[in-house]
Amino acid sequence: MKQGGRMFYIGAGTSGRLGVLDASECPPTYGVSDDLVIGIMAGGDEALRYGIEDAEDSFEQGWLDLKSYDVNSKDVVIGIAASGTTPYVIGALKEARNNGIFTACIVCNSNSPISQNSDIPLEIVVGPEFVTGSTRMKSGTAQKMILNMISTSVMIRLGKVLDNNMLNMQISNEKLIDRGVKMLMDKSGITNYDNAKAYLLRYGNVKNALENFEKGKC
Repeated sequence: MKQGGRMFYIGAGTSGRLGVLDASECPPTYGVSDDLVIGIMAGGDEALRYGIEDAEDSFEQGWLDLKSYDVNSKDVVIGIAASGTTPYVIGALKEARNNGIFTACIVCNSNSPISQNSDIPLEIVVGPEFVTGSTRMKSGTAQKMILNMISTSVMIRLGKVLDNNMLNMQISNEKLIDRGVKMLMDKSGITNYDNAKAYLLRYGNVKNALENFEKGKC
């Protein structure tokens, strides 16, 4: 990603929705562009709200959906599937590897076909679901936690976090402005709230405001 690559999540059903959710949280939380972490779901955006269950049955469509983003060898593709047998995801991972693209997967069964088509399989075996077959429960919760870990650690390594602060978050409402002002005051030593707010609004995020404040002090 530091060399210009992107991270793709690809899945179907609950797994696909979780990938899209994690990807959609990255721009407001870390101030990155919406094409750095991309979530792709079988059935497209309509399937986020309505169940399009047969969309996962095509081995070819996952790769076609990735190709629509001009996926290439700089990118990383992470397949998400509770069972590890979803054709849509298997096909996408297999073709990604055939094209020299680094792959990983988040799966809740061991030794699955999806793991076999991933350079790094992340297998979280949660056991039988509370309601048999409803993988939005134990499997979905485990997948959500792993997705949080991946995106958070990636953004830390990309320099989007200082200590545990979201320096690059989008200042898009009053709550976030107030949070940013207090963060800036804490990191810079500015004691006047209004002065810190003016700095923040002038430079757009805490990181830029802090950098320009430090330059002014020197």
